[in-house]
Amino acid sequence: MDRIKLHDKYFVPFIPHEQIIKAIDQVAGKINDDFKESADVPLIVCVLNGSIIFTGELMQRLEFTCELTSIRVSSYQGTSSTGQIKQIIGLQNNIAGRRAIIVEDIVDTGATIVDLKNKLLEAGASEVRICTMLFKEEVYKQSIKLDYVGIRIPNKFIVGFGLDYDQIGRNTKDIYILESQESNS
Repeated sequence: MDRIKLHDKYFVPFIPHEQIIKAIDQVAGKINDDFKESADVPLIVCVLNGSIIFTGELMQRLEFTCELTSIRVSSYQGTSSTGQIKQIIGLQNNIAGRRAIIVEDIVDTGATIVDLKNKLLEAGASEVRICTMLFKEEVYKQSIKLDYVGIRIPNKFIVGFGLDYDQIGRNTKDIYILESQESNS
């Protein structure tokens, strides 16, 4: 893992691929324990674009029948959240009476998760669980419980394994941290 440059910023190694995969294995194990006896077909809701890689890895490990759909929302511009959620692509599946698992790449303030969970419940979901690869616990401002958390991280800007900096950097297998924040980790 070497330092990388994305646009005008440098990023340094933070979480190696092996640690990410181990966390995904653990999260998948917990989800499997909760849903292995499922009589229904839960809906896995991938939050685009950042969660694509995480969702793909997670889906390969799920041992129960499930359905996959995607929704795209955005609240980031550059390296910080705008605090305003912009729904770009909506849910296309009928969720009425169904259980859903929202799969996010990262949860920080929690504004996106609350909005998504409420939208799914308003659409008639019988239950909505939340799964995130990364969790910035120190800045989380919501009362909604996260059901499945891969890795807890400090409130630093990161890229890789699906996460981006102005749409680039998603394709690295490791996760990198902004170089100027490295010493404060």
